[in-house]
Amino acid sequence: MPLFSRSIFASVGLTVAGATFLAACSDSNSGFSTPVVDEVVAETVQADLRLMETTDIHANVMDYSYYGDADDPKVGLVRTATLIKNARAELENPQNSVLVDNGDLIQGSPMGDWRQSQGIAAGEVHPVFKVMNELQYDVANYGNHEFNYGLEFLAESINDANFPYISANIFVDDGDSDDSNDALYFEPYRLIEKTLLDRNGDARGITIGFIGFVPPQIMQWDKNNLEGKVKTRDIRAMAERFVPEMREQGADIVVAIPHSGISTTAYDENSLEENSSWHLADVEGIDAIMFGHSHLLFPSANYADTAEVDIENGTIKGVPAVMPGYWGSHLGVIDLVLDYDTGSDAWTIVESAVSTPAIFADDAPAVEADALLETLVADDHQATIDYMNQPIGASSDDIFSFLALVKDDPSIQIVSDAQKAYVENLIQGDVNLQHLPVLSAAAPFKACTRDGICADEGSFTTVAKGELKVKNAADLYLYPNTLMAVKLSGAELAQWLECSASQFNQIDTQSSARQELVNFSGFPTYNFDVIDGVTYQIDVTQPARYDRDCAQVSEGERIVDLQYQGEAVDAGDEFLVATNNYRAGGGKFAGTGGEHIVIESPDENRTVLSNYIKRNSPVTPTADGNWSFAPIESATDLQVVFRVPNTDRVANFVATKAPEAVFLEVNERNEAVYELDLQ
Repeated sequence: MPLFSRSIFASVGLTVAGATFLAACSDSNSGFSTPVVDEVVAETVQADLRLMETTDIHANVMDYSYYGDADDPKVGLVRTATLIKNARAELENPQNSVLVDNGDLIQGSPMGDWRQSQGIAAGEVHPVFKVMNELQYDVANYGNHEFNYGLEFLAESINDANFPYISANIFVDDGDSDDSNDALYFEPYRLIEKTLLDRNGDARGITIGFIGFVPPQIMQWDKNNLEGKVKTRDIRAMAERFVPEMREQGADIVVAIPHSGISTTAYDENSLEENSSWHLADVEGIDAIMFGHSHLLFPSANYADTAEVDIENGTIKGVPAVMPGYWGSHLGVIDLVLDYDTGSDAWTIVESAVSTPAIFADDAPAVEADALLETLVADDHQATIDYMNQPIGASSDDIFSFLALVKDDPSIQIVSDAQKAYVENLIQGDVNLQHLPVLSAAAPFKACTRDGICADEGSFTTVAKGELKVKNAADLYLYPNTLMAVKLSGAELAQWLECSASQFNQIDTQSSARQELVNFSGFPTYNFDVIDGVTYQIDVTQPARYDRDCAQVSEGERIVDLQYQGEAVDAGDEFLVATNNYRAGGGKFAGTGGEHIVIESPDENRTVLSNYIKRNSPVTPTADGNWSFAPIESATDLQVVFRVPNTDRVANFVATKAPEAVFLEVNERNEAVYELDLQ
């Protein structure tokens, strides 16, 4: 079991126990101390240690929306910095703290895109590290998005960090099949010596061990950047290998920093679980877990029904744990009370408390941005604004994603159109592929927050008609994925769509109570692939056939009337589907995985989209209505609802694009609640 003790001790300053120790007597002639056996008293004193974490910053350094050209107090490391400084200042002994980052740092915002587009040369400091160096981070872990720009860009970026980087499950690919001789690619862990002041004011040395992990799936998601260079291994297996070594080398406490969420599926090393933080709590010797990747808060109601999780105390199987949201929205804090035995020189955790202070709360900014840090990145900020405002074309209509989870949507349509045109052009003259129908898969990257809050327009794609700029293409396609195409059968196409249809809750046809249509808690919207080029309906009265990882959980069949050019799709039909490297290489959705990939483009999907807009400007991104919900037959008057921001712009858009939706109310989160008549 972990060293963490479940017993809670009173916060006393000193406990006394009898023991025999060696006292020292100075020999003035030699200058050395001569040990003398004496009866002394061993003491147990208490000290406090605050562990702080940021995660999934995604290059959101400034509190600013480059898509809307406006300040945004809900994001930004310059605001999280104020939480960090406050958290240190409120300690009686501010040095009794450590600060870690858990990855997905250099990619994910326009500032990250700008920096990558310019390249980064020796001597140039990435803006994220300008800020983090000033904040005096102690250690950082790699996230999966660190590898989006390649190993060379990553190395040149992090070499200016004034703190170590770690990852224990990435190894050098030496080209042979013998895993036993593989060398680690990065430093797996770091032992950091700290001096704590105990509650009596005396200095006490402690060694804190940090070990980091990345999702093994980086080998699929960034295959082009990593294949033949590195390989990955299971997170828990590497923890079981290295944590005992850390203890042997003197770690008094061990903190795991996995860029990995929570999955409670049965542990299997060979499955290379993406979300392993729950399994890490079983590893003997891990005292605290500071995790990320899921863009959620832990502890929170999102995990109320998760086995062996205590959201009141912030523990997983008794181990204190924290995950602080994303884009700088929160700071993760684990406060530990430690007993120090002066006789055995041993530290024991006796109490913990977990919190996630926010930069924005109760509909208002909770902290101000740090002015010094804003000054440090002022030039980077302006360069990002200039980069994002380069024109690329025009649109004849608004491209909003407010209805992307309710009906076919223009923000997905334009991406699909661009991908489809790219692949159709690419296969001309290819005798193996040119005869195949080309379909296109795209998903709403921005449609409410990851935990299902739909109150803020900034959580949606909002590209107004008129001139289009680089920032609009980035708003439409959030990630630096590269375009790929897969070849699949009609049967696989149907099951791909079945997994996508897990986005929705099952509607009870016998209930007149209000029922939420969209399942945010169990299914991220980036997995809701709409596949253009075919037509189909989704029957939400059926149970979801798959979970978020496309593992079958029922015999439900939601996809009905799947057709291509007016004819039913046969199981043996063959298609090409344009998609991205994340989906094509993932292997979870039917019809994906290495054996299905037939096109590996060097071009980013966003570049494909930008070029499509330039060639076809002004674009008319009208959704073609290729999918819809199957009508529900029920004698009961159903009330199926969805939520959008309560703004005039959204209300006008819904009235125009979905006149069948009926406004019901504005709820306590300032979300407009609409009923969708599916009967």
